[in-house]
Amino acid sequence: MALLLGFLLLLELCWDTSALGPLSSTKGSDVLEFELPATNYETKDSYKAGPIGVLFKMVHVFLRVVQPNAFPEDILRKILQKKFDFSTEYEKIIYYEIGIIICVVLGLLFVFLMPLVGFCFGLCRCCNKCGGEMHQRQKKNGTFLRKYFTVSLLVICIFISVGIIYGFVANHHLRTQIEKTRELADSNFKDLRTLLNGTPEQINYVLSQYATTKKKAFSDLDNIKSLLGGGIHEQLRPKVMPVLDDIKAMAEAIKETKEALLNMNNTLKELKKSTTQLNTSLSDVKRNVEQSLSDPMCSVPPVATTCNSIQMSLSQLDDNTNLGQLPSLDQQIDNINHVLQTDLSSLVQQGYKSFNDIPEMVQNQTTDIISDIKSTLNSLGSDIENIGEQIPIQDKLSNFMGYINDTETYVHQNLPTLEEYDSFRWLGGLVVCSLLTLMVVFYYLGLTCGMCGYDRRATPTRRGCVSNTGGIFLMVGVGVSFLFCWILMAIVVLTFVIGGNMEKLVCEPYKNRKLFQILDTPYLLNENWKYYLSGMVFNNPDINLTFEQVYSDCKENKGIYTTLKLENSYNISGHLNFQEHAENIDNDFKNLNVSIDNIVLLDEAGRRNLMDFSSSGVDTIDYNVYLAEMSKAPTKVNLLSFANDLEAKADHLPQGSLKQSLKSNAQTIRTIHRGQVIPLEQSMSTIYQSIRELQHKSSGLGVKVVNILSSLDSAQDFLKTRISSVIIEESKKYGNTIVGYFERYLQWVKISITEQIAACKPVATALDSAVDVFLCSYIIDPLNLFWFGIGKATIFLLPAIIFAVKLAKYYRRMDSEDVYDE
Repeated sequence: MALLLGFLLLLELCWDTSALGPLSSTKGSDVLEFELPATNYETKDSYKAGPIGVLFKMVHVFLRVVQPNAFPEDILRKILQKKFDFSTEYEKIIYYEIGIIICVVLGLLFVFLMPLVGFCFGLCRCCNKCGGEMHQRQKKNGTFLRKYFTVSLLVICIFISVGIIYGFVANHHLRTQIEKTRELADSNFKDLRTLLNGTPEQINYVLSQYATTKKKAFSDLDNIKSLLGGGIHEQLRPKVMPVLDDIKAMAEAIKETKEALLNMNNTLKELKKSTTQLNTSLSDVKRNVEQSLSDPMCSVPPVATTCNSIQMSLSQLDDNTNLGQLPSLDQQIDNINHVLQTDLSSLVQQGYKSFNDIPEMVQNQTTDIISDIKSTLNSLGSDIENIGEQIPIQDKLSNFMGYINDTETYVHQNLPTLEEYDSFRWLGGLVVCSLLTLMVVFYYLGLTCGMCGYDRRATPTRRGCVSNTGGIFLMVGVGVSFLFCWILMAIVVLTFVIGGNMEKLVCEPYKNRKLFQILDTPYLLNENWKYYLSGMVFNNPDINLTFEQVYSDCKENKGIYTTLKLENSYNISGHLNFQEHAENIDNDFKNLNVSIDNIVLLDEAGRRNLMDFSSSGVDTIDYNVYLAEMSKAPTKVNLLSFANDLEAKADHLPQGSLKQSLKSNAQTIRTIHRGQVIPLEQSMSTIYQSIRELQHKSSGLGVKVVNILSSLDSAQDFLKTRISSVIIEESKKYGNTIVGYFERYLQWVKISITEQIAACKPVATALDSAVDVFLCSYIIDPLNLFWFGIGKATIFLLPAIIFAVKLAKYYRRMDSEDVYDE
C-alpha cells in the first residue's frame, strides 16, 4: 500500500506538471550572474537506524541464508499481467519460497508436537516414568553429569536471554518508530507543499531576471560613448598618441631652445663686457707696477735683480680668452622667433581634441540605431512575459495541492487508528517477551538455588531445602515451557512468514530498484502501452519514460522537465528562440555608420612650423667653439699666485716707497681676482653647461623633425585607411556584448527550466519515506528482529527442557536412594 501510495504521488506530480516549463541556475558572464534561490526541505533524504541497525543487518544475513534465491521477476510480471496459473506453475513459487517453507514446516511441527510431547511427558511422569520416580541411582560419574547439565543449561539460558532482549528491543523500537510516523508524514507533506508553492515563484523569479538583463544592456547602450567610442579610441591610441606626444614635446623644445639661445646670447654679451673690464683692470695694475719699477732703487744691486724678475712676469698679467671673436646668435634667435609666431602647442591641442572627440562623435551618430536596438529588446521582453503566461502552472498545481491535502487528511485520520493498533501489538509483544522471561527466570532460579544449596555430602534423600527448591523451579520452568512454547512458536511462524516475505519481496527489491524494473516492463500495466508512465503523462506510450529513470532523476534532484522528458509536450527551446532578435541586433550593428575619417592630427601650418624649426640653424651652430672658449681660464696666470709671488718679492726689498707700491699692487690684484675673475669663472661654467644642453637638444634636429613628420603621415594614413575596419571590429565586439547578455540569460532560463525548477527530490524522498523508511525501517525491520529473537529463544527452550529435567534429579530431594556402588 505504501509503495502504491508513493508511486501515485510521483505519477500525480508528473501528470500535473506536464505542461510546465522547467528551470535551473547558472552563472552568466563576468558582468551578469544568475542563480536560482535554493529551496530548503525538512525531510532527510537518508535514514539511519542507529546502533540497532547492526541487529537488523544480522537478520538480513539470516534471511539471505534462508532465502538465497533471486527476486522472482518473471513470476511477479505474470501475476501483474494475470497470466500466472497457480495449478501448473506452483512449483516456481515453491522453489523460490523453499527456504521459508522449510522453516515454516519445522515451526509448525514444533507447534503441533510440543503440546503432544508435553502431554505425554506429563502422563509419563505421573506414572513414575520418564524421571517421575523420586529415586536416584548413585553413579561414579554423577558429579560430572551434574556439572555438565548445569553448564549446558546455563549457556542455553544465556542464549534464550539474548533472544528475549532482541524481542524487547524490537518491540520497543517498533513502538517508538510508529510514534515518529506523524512527524515523518508532516515533514514530507510540508516539503511537497514547498515544492508546489515554490515552483511558480521560481518561474516568476527566472522570468523577472530579464529586467535585470535588459537594464544592464540598456545601460551599455546608453554608455556607447565610452564602450564603443572608447573602444575605437583605445584601438587607435597606440598609433596616434605617440605622434601627438612627440609633436607636443617638439613644441616645448622650440620654446626651450629659444630661451636657451637667448640666455646663451645674453650671457655671452655679459661675458664680453666682463672680460673687457678685466683687461682694463689688469692693464691698470700692470701700468702701476711698471711705474713702481721705474724707481731709482731698481738700478741698485741686488734690488735690480728683483725688479727685473718682476718686470719679466708682467707679461703674464693679461686676459686668456677671446670671447669677442665668438659669432653672434642673433640670426638663430630671429629664426626661432619666426617659428614661434605659429603656436604649435595650440595646433597640437587641436589634434588631441580631434582625436579625443571620437567617443562623442560615435554617440552622436548612433542615436537612431540605439533606439532601434532598444525597441528590439523590448519586443523580446514581451516574448519572455508571454512564456510565463503560456505556462498553465497555477491550475495544475492547485489540482495537485488538493490531492496532497486529501492524502494528508487520510493519513491524519488513520494515524490514530494505527497508533491504537500498535499499542495492542506492543502489549502483545510485551506479553510474549514476558512469558519467555518467566520461563528463563524459573531456569535461572533453579540453577541458582540448586548450585547454592547443593551439598555433595548429603544423600539424595537428605538434600537441603534450597537445593530441593532449585529442582522444583527447574521442573516448573519445564512445565511452563511445555504449556506456552507452542503458542510462541505459532507467533514466530506467522511474523516470520509476513516479515521475511516483505523484506525479500518489497524492501530488498525496492532498494536495488528491481521493483522499478518490474514496473517498467513493456505492456505490463497496460497491454496496449509499451511504457506505462509515458502513456499516462503524454498519452504516448512509445516515449522511453520509465519509473526507474524518473525515480533516479528525482533522487538526484533534477527538474521535472528533464525527469519527465517534457520536451515531448512543451519545447522550451522553441519558445526561447533568440535567433531572430539576435540577427536583427547584429544587422543593426553591421549597419552602424560612424564617420570619423575627418580627424586631422596636425594641419599644414603645423607641418611648416616644424620644417621652419628644423631649418632655423640651431643645429648648425658650432657649439665646440663656444665650449672651447668657455672651458678656458679667464687669465693667463692665477692672480692669487701672482699676487702672492709679487708680495713675496716685495718683502725682499728694503723699506721704502717701492716696497709699499708693489704690496699695494699685489693687494689690488687680489681684489681683481675676487671681484672679477671668480664671478667670470662661475658665469663661464654655467654657460658651458647650457651650451652642452643646447647642443644635445639640437643634435640631429633635422632627423628628428623628419621622423616626426613621417610618423605623423603614417598615423594620418592609418586613420584614413584602417579606421573603418577598427570601427567594424569594435562594433562587432560591442554588439556581441549586448547580445551576449541575452544569450546568457536565455541559456540560464533554459537550463533552469530544464534542470532545476520544480526539482522533484521531495517526491523521491516522499516515496522513500513511505516504503524504505516507514514500511521497511519502521515496521518490517523491527518485526523481523522480533521473530528472530523470540524464535531463537523458543527454539532453545527445547534443549533447555531436556537439561532442566536431567538436572532436576540432582537437586530435588528423593524418596529413596541406592546403596553406593563400589
